Amino acid sequence: MDMMLEAYLTHDASHLDPDDIPQTKESVWILGKEYKPPHDLRVIRKDIQTRLWFTYRRNFIPIGDTGLTTDKGWGCMLRCGQMVLAQALVMLHLGRDWRWSIDTKNSTYLKILHMFEDRRAAPFSIHQIALMGASEGKEVGQWFGPNTVAQVLKPEENRIFGNVLQKNAKNEMDKLCNQCELGRLCCNKDPSEEFISVRPHSGKGAGSCRSSYVWKPLLLVIPLRLGLSEINPVYVESLKLCFTFSQTLGVIGGKPNHALYFIGFVGDEVIYLDPHTTQMAGLVEDKEQEHEKEMDASYHCQYASRSHILHMDPSVAACFMCATEEEFESLCKQIKKKLIQNEKQPLFELCDERPNHWSPLDDSAEEALGAMACYAYDDCGRQFDDSDNEFELLG
Repeated sequence: MDMMLEAYLTHDASHLDPDDIPQTKESVWILGKEYKPPHDLRVIRKDIQTRLWFTYRRNFIPIGDTGLTTDKGWGCMLRCGQMVLAQALVMLHLGRDWRWSIDTKNSTYLKILHMFEDRRAAPFSIHQIALMGASEGKEVGQWFGPNTVAQVLKPEENRIFGNVLQKNAKNEMDKLCNQCELGRLCCNKDPSEEFISVRPHSGKGAGSCRSSYVWKPLLLVIPLRLGLSEINPVYVESLKLCFTFSQTLGVIGGKPNHALYFIGFVGDEVIYLDPHTTQMAGLVEDKEQEHEKEMDASYHCQYASRSHILHMDPSVAACFMCATEEEFESLCKQIKKKLIQNEKQPLFELCDERPNHWSPLDDSAEEALGAMACYAYDDCGRQFDDSDNEFELLG
């Protein structure tokens, strides 16, 4: 338990004078929020500290029959995936402006945290997602790419959230998002109504839900390859813009053999949470005991880290969350205006209709777009989709 508290209090090298946020007049962006240091320094750190920070753990119950009781050395990308999904659930159920403190006993927050604890019954534990990867040829203990993590975090299709991975007939990555397809899959049909196909773009946005539909919150994960061995500088400004959208959940990526969760930027430096700290496994329960409070503190990092954006590996996944149809339409408008218009090499493209070369037999919407994450807290089932052919460079 002492090691957990030490990791929380001494995550970075020098905490008497931390260098997590530089002395600058430039704006600091954290998950869609703009701050002005040094005036906002305390507020910036409080925002970062609120994010759920999942790291390597040790001495948990073995995963399946593998005998593995730690994910040290192989679970960093899985932990980054957990952080993205946890952030989506916090935004959905608590709001972007909610803040954590050491004395927090908010029941909704605790329910979310319990879903990620290192125990077999937790729907998004390291046990569950590692075993889901094994069912698709990824052995427990083997490294996952950003796209594989996006796939294995998917619960039952009728819960919430969508994941996008589009491939063309040659099984090469198409950097396209199909707005109409996404909108259709986020519309829960009212069981009392007959099926009505989603209308095309006409006044309200492609893929709009009719009155007989209820919108399912959308978690959109877009795997990208922004260069060969390093990021092409042409993508830098667009990648930074992704952190300014109110719907952003950050970026999964990192360095070679070193996965990280990027939550913002300042200047040409990205700000990230690093899962490469090994802590003891344990349960928070109702946070009534002192050791449970210390365990909860171990899920929150006092100081983030930063690195030049060009030092990132070019294999990344940009993540967004739209709780409502209005947020989805707003995100589409921002993408078109800021990431696509006037860009010779956009990060990706957003089309209103399904491209003809996406065969309905070989590349169906169900293969390209799967339900992801969990709206309810209980009975979170699972399903799995495509493997991670194009994104295996990180570790």
